Amino acid sequence: MQSSKREGIAGGGENEAFDADKIASALSRALRDGDTGAIEQWIDEELAADVAEALTELEPEQAGRVLALAGREPRARIFVYLPRNSQLEAVAAMAFDTVAALVEAMPHDERADFFKALPDDQRERLLPALAGAEREDVRQLASYEEETAGALMTSDYVTLRRDMSVADAFAHLRRIAPDSETIYNAYVIDDDRRLLGVVTLRHLLTASDGLRVGDLMQKNVVHASVDDDQEAVAKIIARYDFIALPVLDADERLVGIVTADDAMDVVEAEATEDILLSATVNPIDDSVGRAALGMLYRKRIGWLMLLVFASLATGMVLDFFRNTIAANMGLLFFLPLLIATSGNAGAQAATLMVRALATGDVVAGDWLRLLGREAVVSSALGVTLALAMLAIGLIHSGPSIAILVAVTMVTVVLVGSIIGLCLPFALSRLNLDPATASAPLVTSLSDVGGVLIYFGFAAMLLPRLG
Repeated sequence: MQSSKREGIAGGGENEAFDADKIASALSRALRDGDTGAIEQWIDEELAADVAEALTELEPEQAGRVLALAGREPRARIFVYLPRNSQLEAVAAMAFDTVAALVEAMPHDERADFFKALPDDQRERLLPALAGAEREDVRQLASYEEETAGALMTSDYVTLRRDMSVADAFAHLRRIAPDSETIYNAYVIDDDRRLLGVVTLRHLLTASDGLRVGDLMQKNVVHASVDDDQEAVAKIIARYDFIALPVLDADERLVGIVTADDAMDVVEAEATEDILLSATVNPIDDSVGRAALGMLYRKRIGWLMLLVFASLATGMVLDFFRNTIAANMGLLFFLPLLIATSGNAGAQAATLMVRALATGDVVAGDWLRLLGREAVVSSALGVTLALAMLAIGLIHSGPSIAILVAVTMVTVVLVGSIIGLCLPFALSRLNLDPATASAPLVTSLSDVGGVLIYFGFAAMLLPRLG
């Protein structure tokens, strides 16, 4: 990171870690003292992402004042790194003309996303203040459904004509490069904007000036449709290591591109959502550190309440077998071990299937084949654990309970694993997120099944085993 030389606002030396809290304190002092020159110099010297991180530590009114001191283009670069709530709070402290200029300078896709996040009254006021081209661009990009390629794409891309020479193509790229998000891929279109091919900057650099773009372009272009799911688009980009993926409308016309950095954001968001769901926490729109207490409560209470009632089933099973337990108190020694192992085996199977479904390694049609494989693997796991428990049972409680524990161990590991494997597939068939088959949910179901199996076997086998 570049070092900041002015006194009072120091970003640290070249080998010093960026300290957002320290910078925020220095910015607050500079604002209080009216030292706007130091702030402007600091903005000019620091990376946009670091400036944004420091601004998140300020009060919204202070962050807005700092942003207002930046030039039009630097302000837009900084703004896109701010979390959405911080963006909304910052613009609330800005003059309306400053907000309109900021929105116009933002990247096309970021501008549309921010516009959709504004309250209705602010959108109605802002739209007429934008220049005609930006206004129509916002309207078009904001019209696509959330979590689709259309909502993710940017309309800022480079196009060429097939009859252009390489020299003409370079002249065109030089003119538009300063205002383009990426020029590494140029898309070749016809008069109706239908996609004919793609040519890379590398191909242009290594070609003779007199060659035609149509002779260089790759005609078989992998693309997405505006209605495709954004996660599927991110997977395509990851599979082919694309810098960008063209997006076509229903008439096969090129309307935008999805860039690799936006695809990475989707992957991160989807992974975060899956991690939260795996812990039975509903997705959180803001960062955990800034989220309101009420929202954190709402995101967690539903699943916790459901799991509480699921756990009541375990108590009901124990109550049903109270006579068996009273007659064989030694059974309780192995109860926590058996139900924990059942839950752990189920959580392992669920985690493997959720991840495999998320990455496309397996699909719904693989369910029966995977069920057979899991039955074999979990039975082998159960037998291995049963042999260990058989020795412990003989020492602690004698042969009758030892045999019971061993038989139960094989069964609960098999049942828990089958539950863990089947739940993600069942949820996927219902068009629900397989990550909802989380470890706590699988564990709760496996606990109930484990208790029922253990004491059911005890009631049947112990009288016969003597």
